[in-house]
Formats: sequence, C-alpha cells, structure tokens
Amino acid sequence: MRSKIAVVMLASCLGAGAAINAAQAADLIVSSLGPANFVLTALIPMFEAATTNKVAITYETGAALLTKVRSGADLDLAILPPQAIDDLVKEGRIAGGRADIFISGVGLAVKAGAPKPDISSADALKKTLLAAKSVAHSKAQSGIYFLSVLDRLGIADQMKAKLVVVESGPVGVAAAKGDAEIAIQQVTELMPVAGVDVVGPLPAELQAKILYSAGIPISAKQPEAAKALIRFFASPAAAPVIKAKGLAPA
Repeated sequence: MRSKIAVVMLASCLGAGAAINAAQAADLIVSSLGPANFVLTALIPMFEAATTNKVAITYETGAALLTKVRSGADLDLAILPPQAIDDLVKEGRIAGGRADIFISGVGLAVKAGAPKPDISSADALKKTLLAAKSVAHSKAQSGIYFLSVLDRLGIADQMKAKLVVVESGPVGVAAAKGDAEIAIQQVTELMPVAGVDVVGPLPAELQAKILYSAGIPISAKQPEAAKALIRFFASPAAAPVIKAKGLAPA
C-alpha cells in the first residue's frame, strides 16, 4: 500500500494547483493511441492517488482520435503523434500547443526460450534478419519504420517473402504462436506479450524515435486537470515507471 508520505511527495511534482484536495477533484476524460496503454495503465493510478482526480481513458486509432477531437467530443486530453497535435493546433482544435510526453523505440522479440539473435549492430541485425525464416511487423508506425530499416540495410527485396504483416494487435503474438520467428514492434508493445522474450531495441544507428505528444482540446471541460496530468508525465516520480515500460521521458 502506498504510504501517505509517498503520495504527498508525488503530489508536489504536479505543482501547487494539483495538490491533493478533494474539493478540486475532477473527472478527466483522456483518449490515447493504443500503444501507450502499457505505460498509461501504470501511470494513471499514481496520478489519481496524488490528486484525487479520476481519469477515464480510452484507446483509439489515430484516425478515430483525430475525428473525436475535430468533432468537439467530450475530451480533456488527447495523446497522438506530434504532427497530428500540430495539425490540430493549426486548425484551432487544440488549446495551448503541444506537449511531448514519451519517446518510444522499435525492438525485436522471439518466442520465449528461443535463442536470442545478435542485434548489437546494423551488420549483426542484417545477418539476423537474412537468417530468419519469417519476420512479423505491424501496419502502424513501427512497421512502416521497419520497412525503411530494410531499405537502409539494402535487403528490402530479399526480405519480402519472409515478412508477415500483422493487421492489428500485438505483433509479439505471432512469435509466441510460432507464426513468425521474429517480431518487430515498439518495445513497449512487445514487453506485455506472454510467450515472447524481448531481445532488445534495434541498434542505435537504426533506431526510431517515435514520439507521443499530448494536447488539450478546446472543448475540454477540465483543462486545468489535463495540464496537471501533463506535468505529472514530466515529473521525477513518473520517469522510472516510463523507463520500466520500455519508453523514455520526452
């Protein structure tokens, strides 16, 4: 059980306006891209405990979330790629600009117990991919980026017949079920999958920096509580949790 001292220390990270005060408690409505689920599931209870605010969160595709913001739906905070937030700011749909919150990287996983291949360098990754019988990736950001990595390695044509495209859901499931020898996706999406071992992130010289950003819609009913949540994401209390979930603070 979290101690009272820990809760007070956490609250101090949010600023005076977000201190624990039942009279100021708010019901905050948040929508995010699905891949942030793993980290937000851990962070939001901490924020709620520190502020007495309550957070209702849904996970959406980027297109669905953009539609929600543009339609003026009941929403206090949207978590999207930075370009999407910038576009909404230009459209006058987001107030106060963009706040970058998490940085995600792309990694590689194999079936639990299988030998872990060498991905310590670009050359090692190239050899590992060419030696693999099948490699699964998503249709989303990480998958698009992975295809660009294949181009950079000069093996895009050689890999075409080996690629397994996962239409939706965690790519790691393909490795866990034996449908693919290797799974490529954001590390934070690979980590929660049962039945796989995460080998690690792609080499630094090939690594993506997938940014998650937050914005407060002009229709927000709880803009101050939304600002407090953004401050919490940037707080020292949140940093170790963000890193433990395969991300980095922005």
